[in-house]
Amino acid sequence: MLTDYHTHHPLCRHAEGHPIEYARHARSIGLAEIGFSDHNPTPEFLDEWRMTWDELPVYLAEVEQAREAVPEIPVRLSLECDYLEGREAWTDRIAKLAEWDYLIGSVHYIQDGLAVDDPKYMNHFKTQPEILEMWKNYWRLYEKMIRAQQHDFYAHPDLAKRFGALPTGDLRPYYEPVIQALADTKGVMEVSTASLRKGLNEFYPARAMLEMAFSAGVPIVINSDAHKPTDVGADFAQALEFVRSVGYRETVRFEKRQRRVVPLPETWPL
Repeated sequence: MLTDYHTHHPLCRHAEGHPIEYARHARSIGLAEIGFSDHNPTPEFLDEWRMTWDELPVYLAEVEQAREAVPEIPVRLSLECDYLEGREAWTDRIAKLAEWDYLIGSVHYIQDGLAVDDPKYMNHFKTQPEILEMWKNYWRLYEKMIRAQQHDFYAHPDLAKRFGALPTGDLRPYYEPVIQALADTKGVMEVSTASLRKGLNEFYPARAMLEMAFSAGVPIVINSDAHKPTDVGADFAQALEFVRSVGYRETVRFEKRQRRVVPLPETWPL
């Protein structure tokens, strides 16, 4: 059975539905577990799409409510932690704030205030030199995040392609340092179905990157990045077919920041 460990909460200002609704939907479609991983609060204002520091207790309480209301399925507690270069100490502090089941690392910002997946910044990445610089910075930060070893898995690895801003030619040289970092640190990579809901015709990551990850022995976990209850488990049948076509036969589960390897199902839904 599959899990969905990347889901959000209305406190991020761009999601909807109570955690209880997410958990009930996960149970109804046969998932083994669900995890909540809203965007981490920051000590100072960063953007409009995350809970404030004062709202963290609300988040913790509502995840606990979901655990109590839907006891038939394990409900895991997490945060999606933006990697911000030079602010790694904040993630260390966050790790001590609750009994997390896992922490997700992600890169959105390639410099202060400039996010690769925010449409208002797309005019920054139009020419090939601009796109090349963006990709260079994005992947440098992604590798640095992995090598910091503060997180349990790493989200939507090629998010930089969100709006089709791709360098020309072979993209594998961008992936190689990240795959090596994952192999060196025994890191886990997310395969995200969110890209399909964003209008892309491939998953995060692209097949070439997933093939490199498989060859390097990098474990994977399939997630939806759900922002409403019905997103939970979305497009998992296609994702399972995708990862199995590359050669994957196992995934991982998390509890109290410990992971264990479990078999992937042959088909989905079961």
